[in-house]
Amino acid sequence: MSPRLFCRARLLLAAGALAVSVLAVASPPASARDGRPGPVLRAACPAARPGHERCFALYRPEWAVNRAIAAGFTSPTAAQPTGWGPQSLAAAYKLPTEASSDQTVAISIAFDTPKLEQYLAMYRKHYGLPPCTTASGCFRKVNQHGLASPLPPSGVHSGWDLEATLDVSMISAACPHCKILVVEANDNSVVNLAATEDTAARLGADVISNSYGSRETGFTTQTLAKAYDHPHHTIVVSSGDFGFDAANFPADLATVTAVGGTKLAHASNKRGWTETVWKHGFGAAGSGCSAYVAKPTWQHDPHCPGRTVADISAVATNIPIYNKDYGGWVTVAGTSISAPLIAGIYGLAGNAGTLPPGSVYQHQANLFDVTTGNNVVIQACGDDYLCNAKKGYDAPTGLGTPEGTGAF
Repeated sequence: MSPRLFCRARLLLAAGALAVSVLAVASPPASARDGRPGPVLRAACPAARPGHERCFALYRPEWAVNRAIAAGFTSPTAAQPTGWGPQSLAAAYKLPTEASSDQTVAISIAFDTPKLEQYLAMYRKHYGLPPCTTASGCFRKVNQHGLASPLPPSGVHSGWDLEATLDVSMISAACPHCKILVVEANDNSVVNLAATEDTAARLGADVISNSYGSRETGFTTQTLAKAYDHPHHTIVVSSGDFGFDAANFPADLATVTAVGGTKLAHASNKRGWTETVWKHGFGAAGSGCSAYVAKPTWQHDPHCPGRTVADISAVATNIPIYNKDYGGWVTVAGTSISAPLIAGIYGLAGNAGTLPPGSVYQHQANLFDVTTGNNVVIQACGDDYLCNAKKGYDAPTGLGTPEGTGAF
């Protein structure tokens, strides 16, 4: 990478701060509670204070669908949430979701979502997925120490509650028969969220999904990296939602699979689907070149001397989930979708306990190559692969998106 381009990749603090401020919210708008129209798409979580993480979910309540349901309409045209449900995702990525799995997929999340199990039940029932409950042993929720009580303070209307709902829904979509472990941190500090990672591994999670991040620093990459390094446990992390930028922690770590985002659409080609880099206003699939983490032996892209984000990708927009506190059915976007979906696919494949970091780079033939689009929001990188989709590896979409479970 040229010195000029590398400097540009690192001097993004002002640009990144602008993008964060545009998307930041302190809490869901009144419209999420009283039914009045709201913004088209907004960030669930506010900009994080130093030493804290931010979830990457964006959302928009599905007003027409929720009003129709409240009025008692049951016809598919009136009461059907819009967007890609589990069946569409399985078709797009050729997933054998009917296969049984003994894998446990965990999510690392901040705060407690009191009605998370009920909201997950609504999603799974609507889409014909088998129940996943505490009573059956499929669903388990613990605090950052691994105990069922006391749980952390409620995160309702913090954004992290919507993130938790999104995470468990996407795991369910990819692997309906996987067990789900939710590990809740006391807050969204980097230290407490790192503690959830250790707990999830200790409790036997085969895969751990993380849909949050913060701009990498020497402190996080050196002091907290160990929490995201658990041999025999696959760790999946969202690449971020602010386009080409400084790399995010913990996606910048060489011990994790960093997941970028795409936009999925029907097509008349052999696959029946097409994908481009996900970008929406000030939101776009994150990519970056780490200034703190050395390039892993399994990465060989030429213009970044350190760890390049991302590794692979999946859909990051037009997904419906259910959370009553945000109006009912909600359309979500962001790499917060992509990471738990990929985590669920790792669970579906059943090999998560045996895969070393970077193993996906040995299976590029089992991925759909994404070759169009860019993630330029404020900062550009010319025609370089660090911000533009290309044939083969590129930073916004990595090696590509799943074609079945062969890469996992």
